[in-house]
Amino acid sequence: MIGYTLVGSNDLEKAKVFYDDLFEAIGIKRLMEFPNGGCAWGANWGQQMFGVGAPYDGQTATSGNGTMIALVMDERGKVDAIYDKAMALGGRCEGGPGVRGPEGDQAFYAAYFRDLDGNKLCAFRVGPAQ
Repeated sequence: MIGYTLVGSNDLEKAKVFYDDLFEAIGIKRLMEFPNGGCAWGANWGQQMFGVGAPYDGQTATSGNGTMIALVMDERGKVDAIYDKAMALGGRCEGGPGVRGPEGDQAFYAAYFRDLDGNKLCAFRVGPAQ
């Protein structure tokens, strides 16, 4: 249902380096450049994308209190990889990788972190350990 998400940044060059390196950890590349200096990443044009840009109104970008973007992963190792990369790039931990709830077919394995601008992200996989 969601086509793309976009977070704001007050330092686009720093944010682009953060997300280039972060998404490289799970094999995702930059797909699109915006006229305002922002850009978007994704697996391919037929799937959802994640973008970063300056606010359209020219005001300071802020992270939302209670706002979070969740990124689905196809294996737990990718949850670990993207979380570890976020920490190495200066991101802030909001809850390290682990199972939230019981193991099983619907196990929720997730890690939570904030980017350099304070935007909260979650990387998750639903299903048994692989």
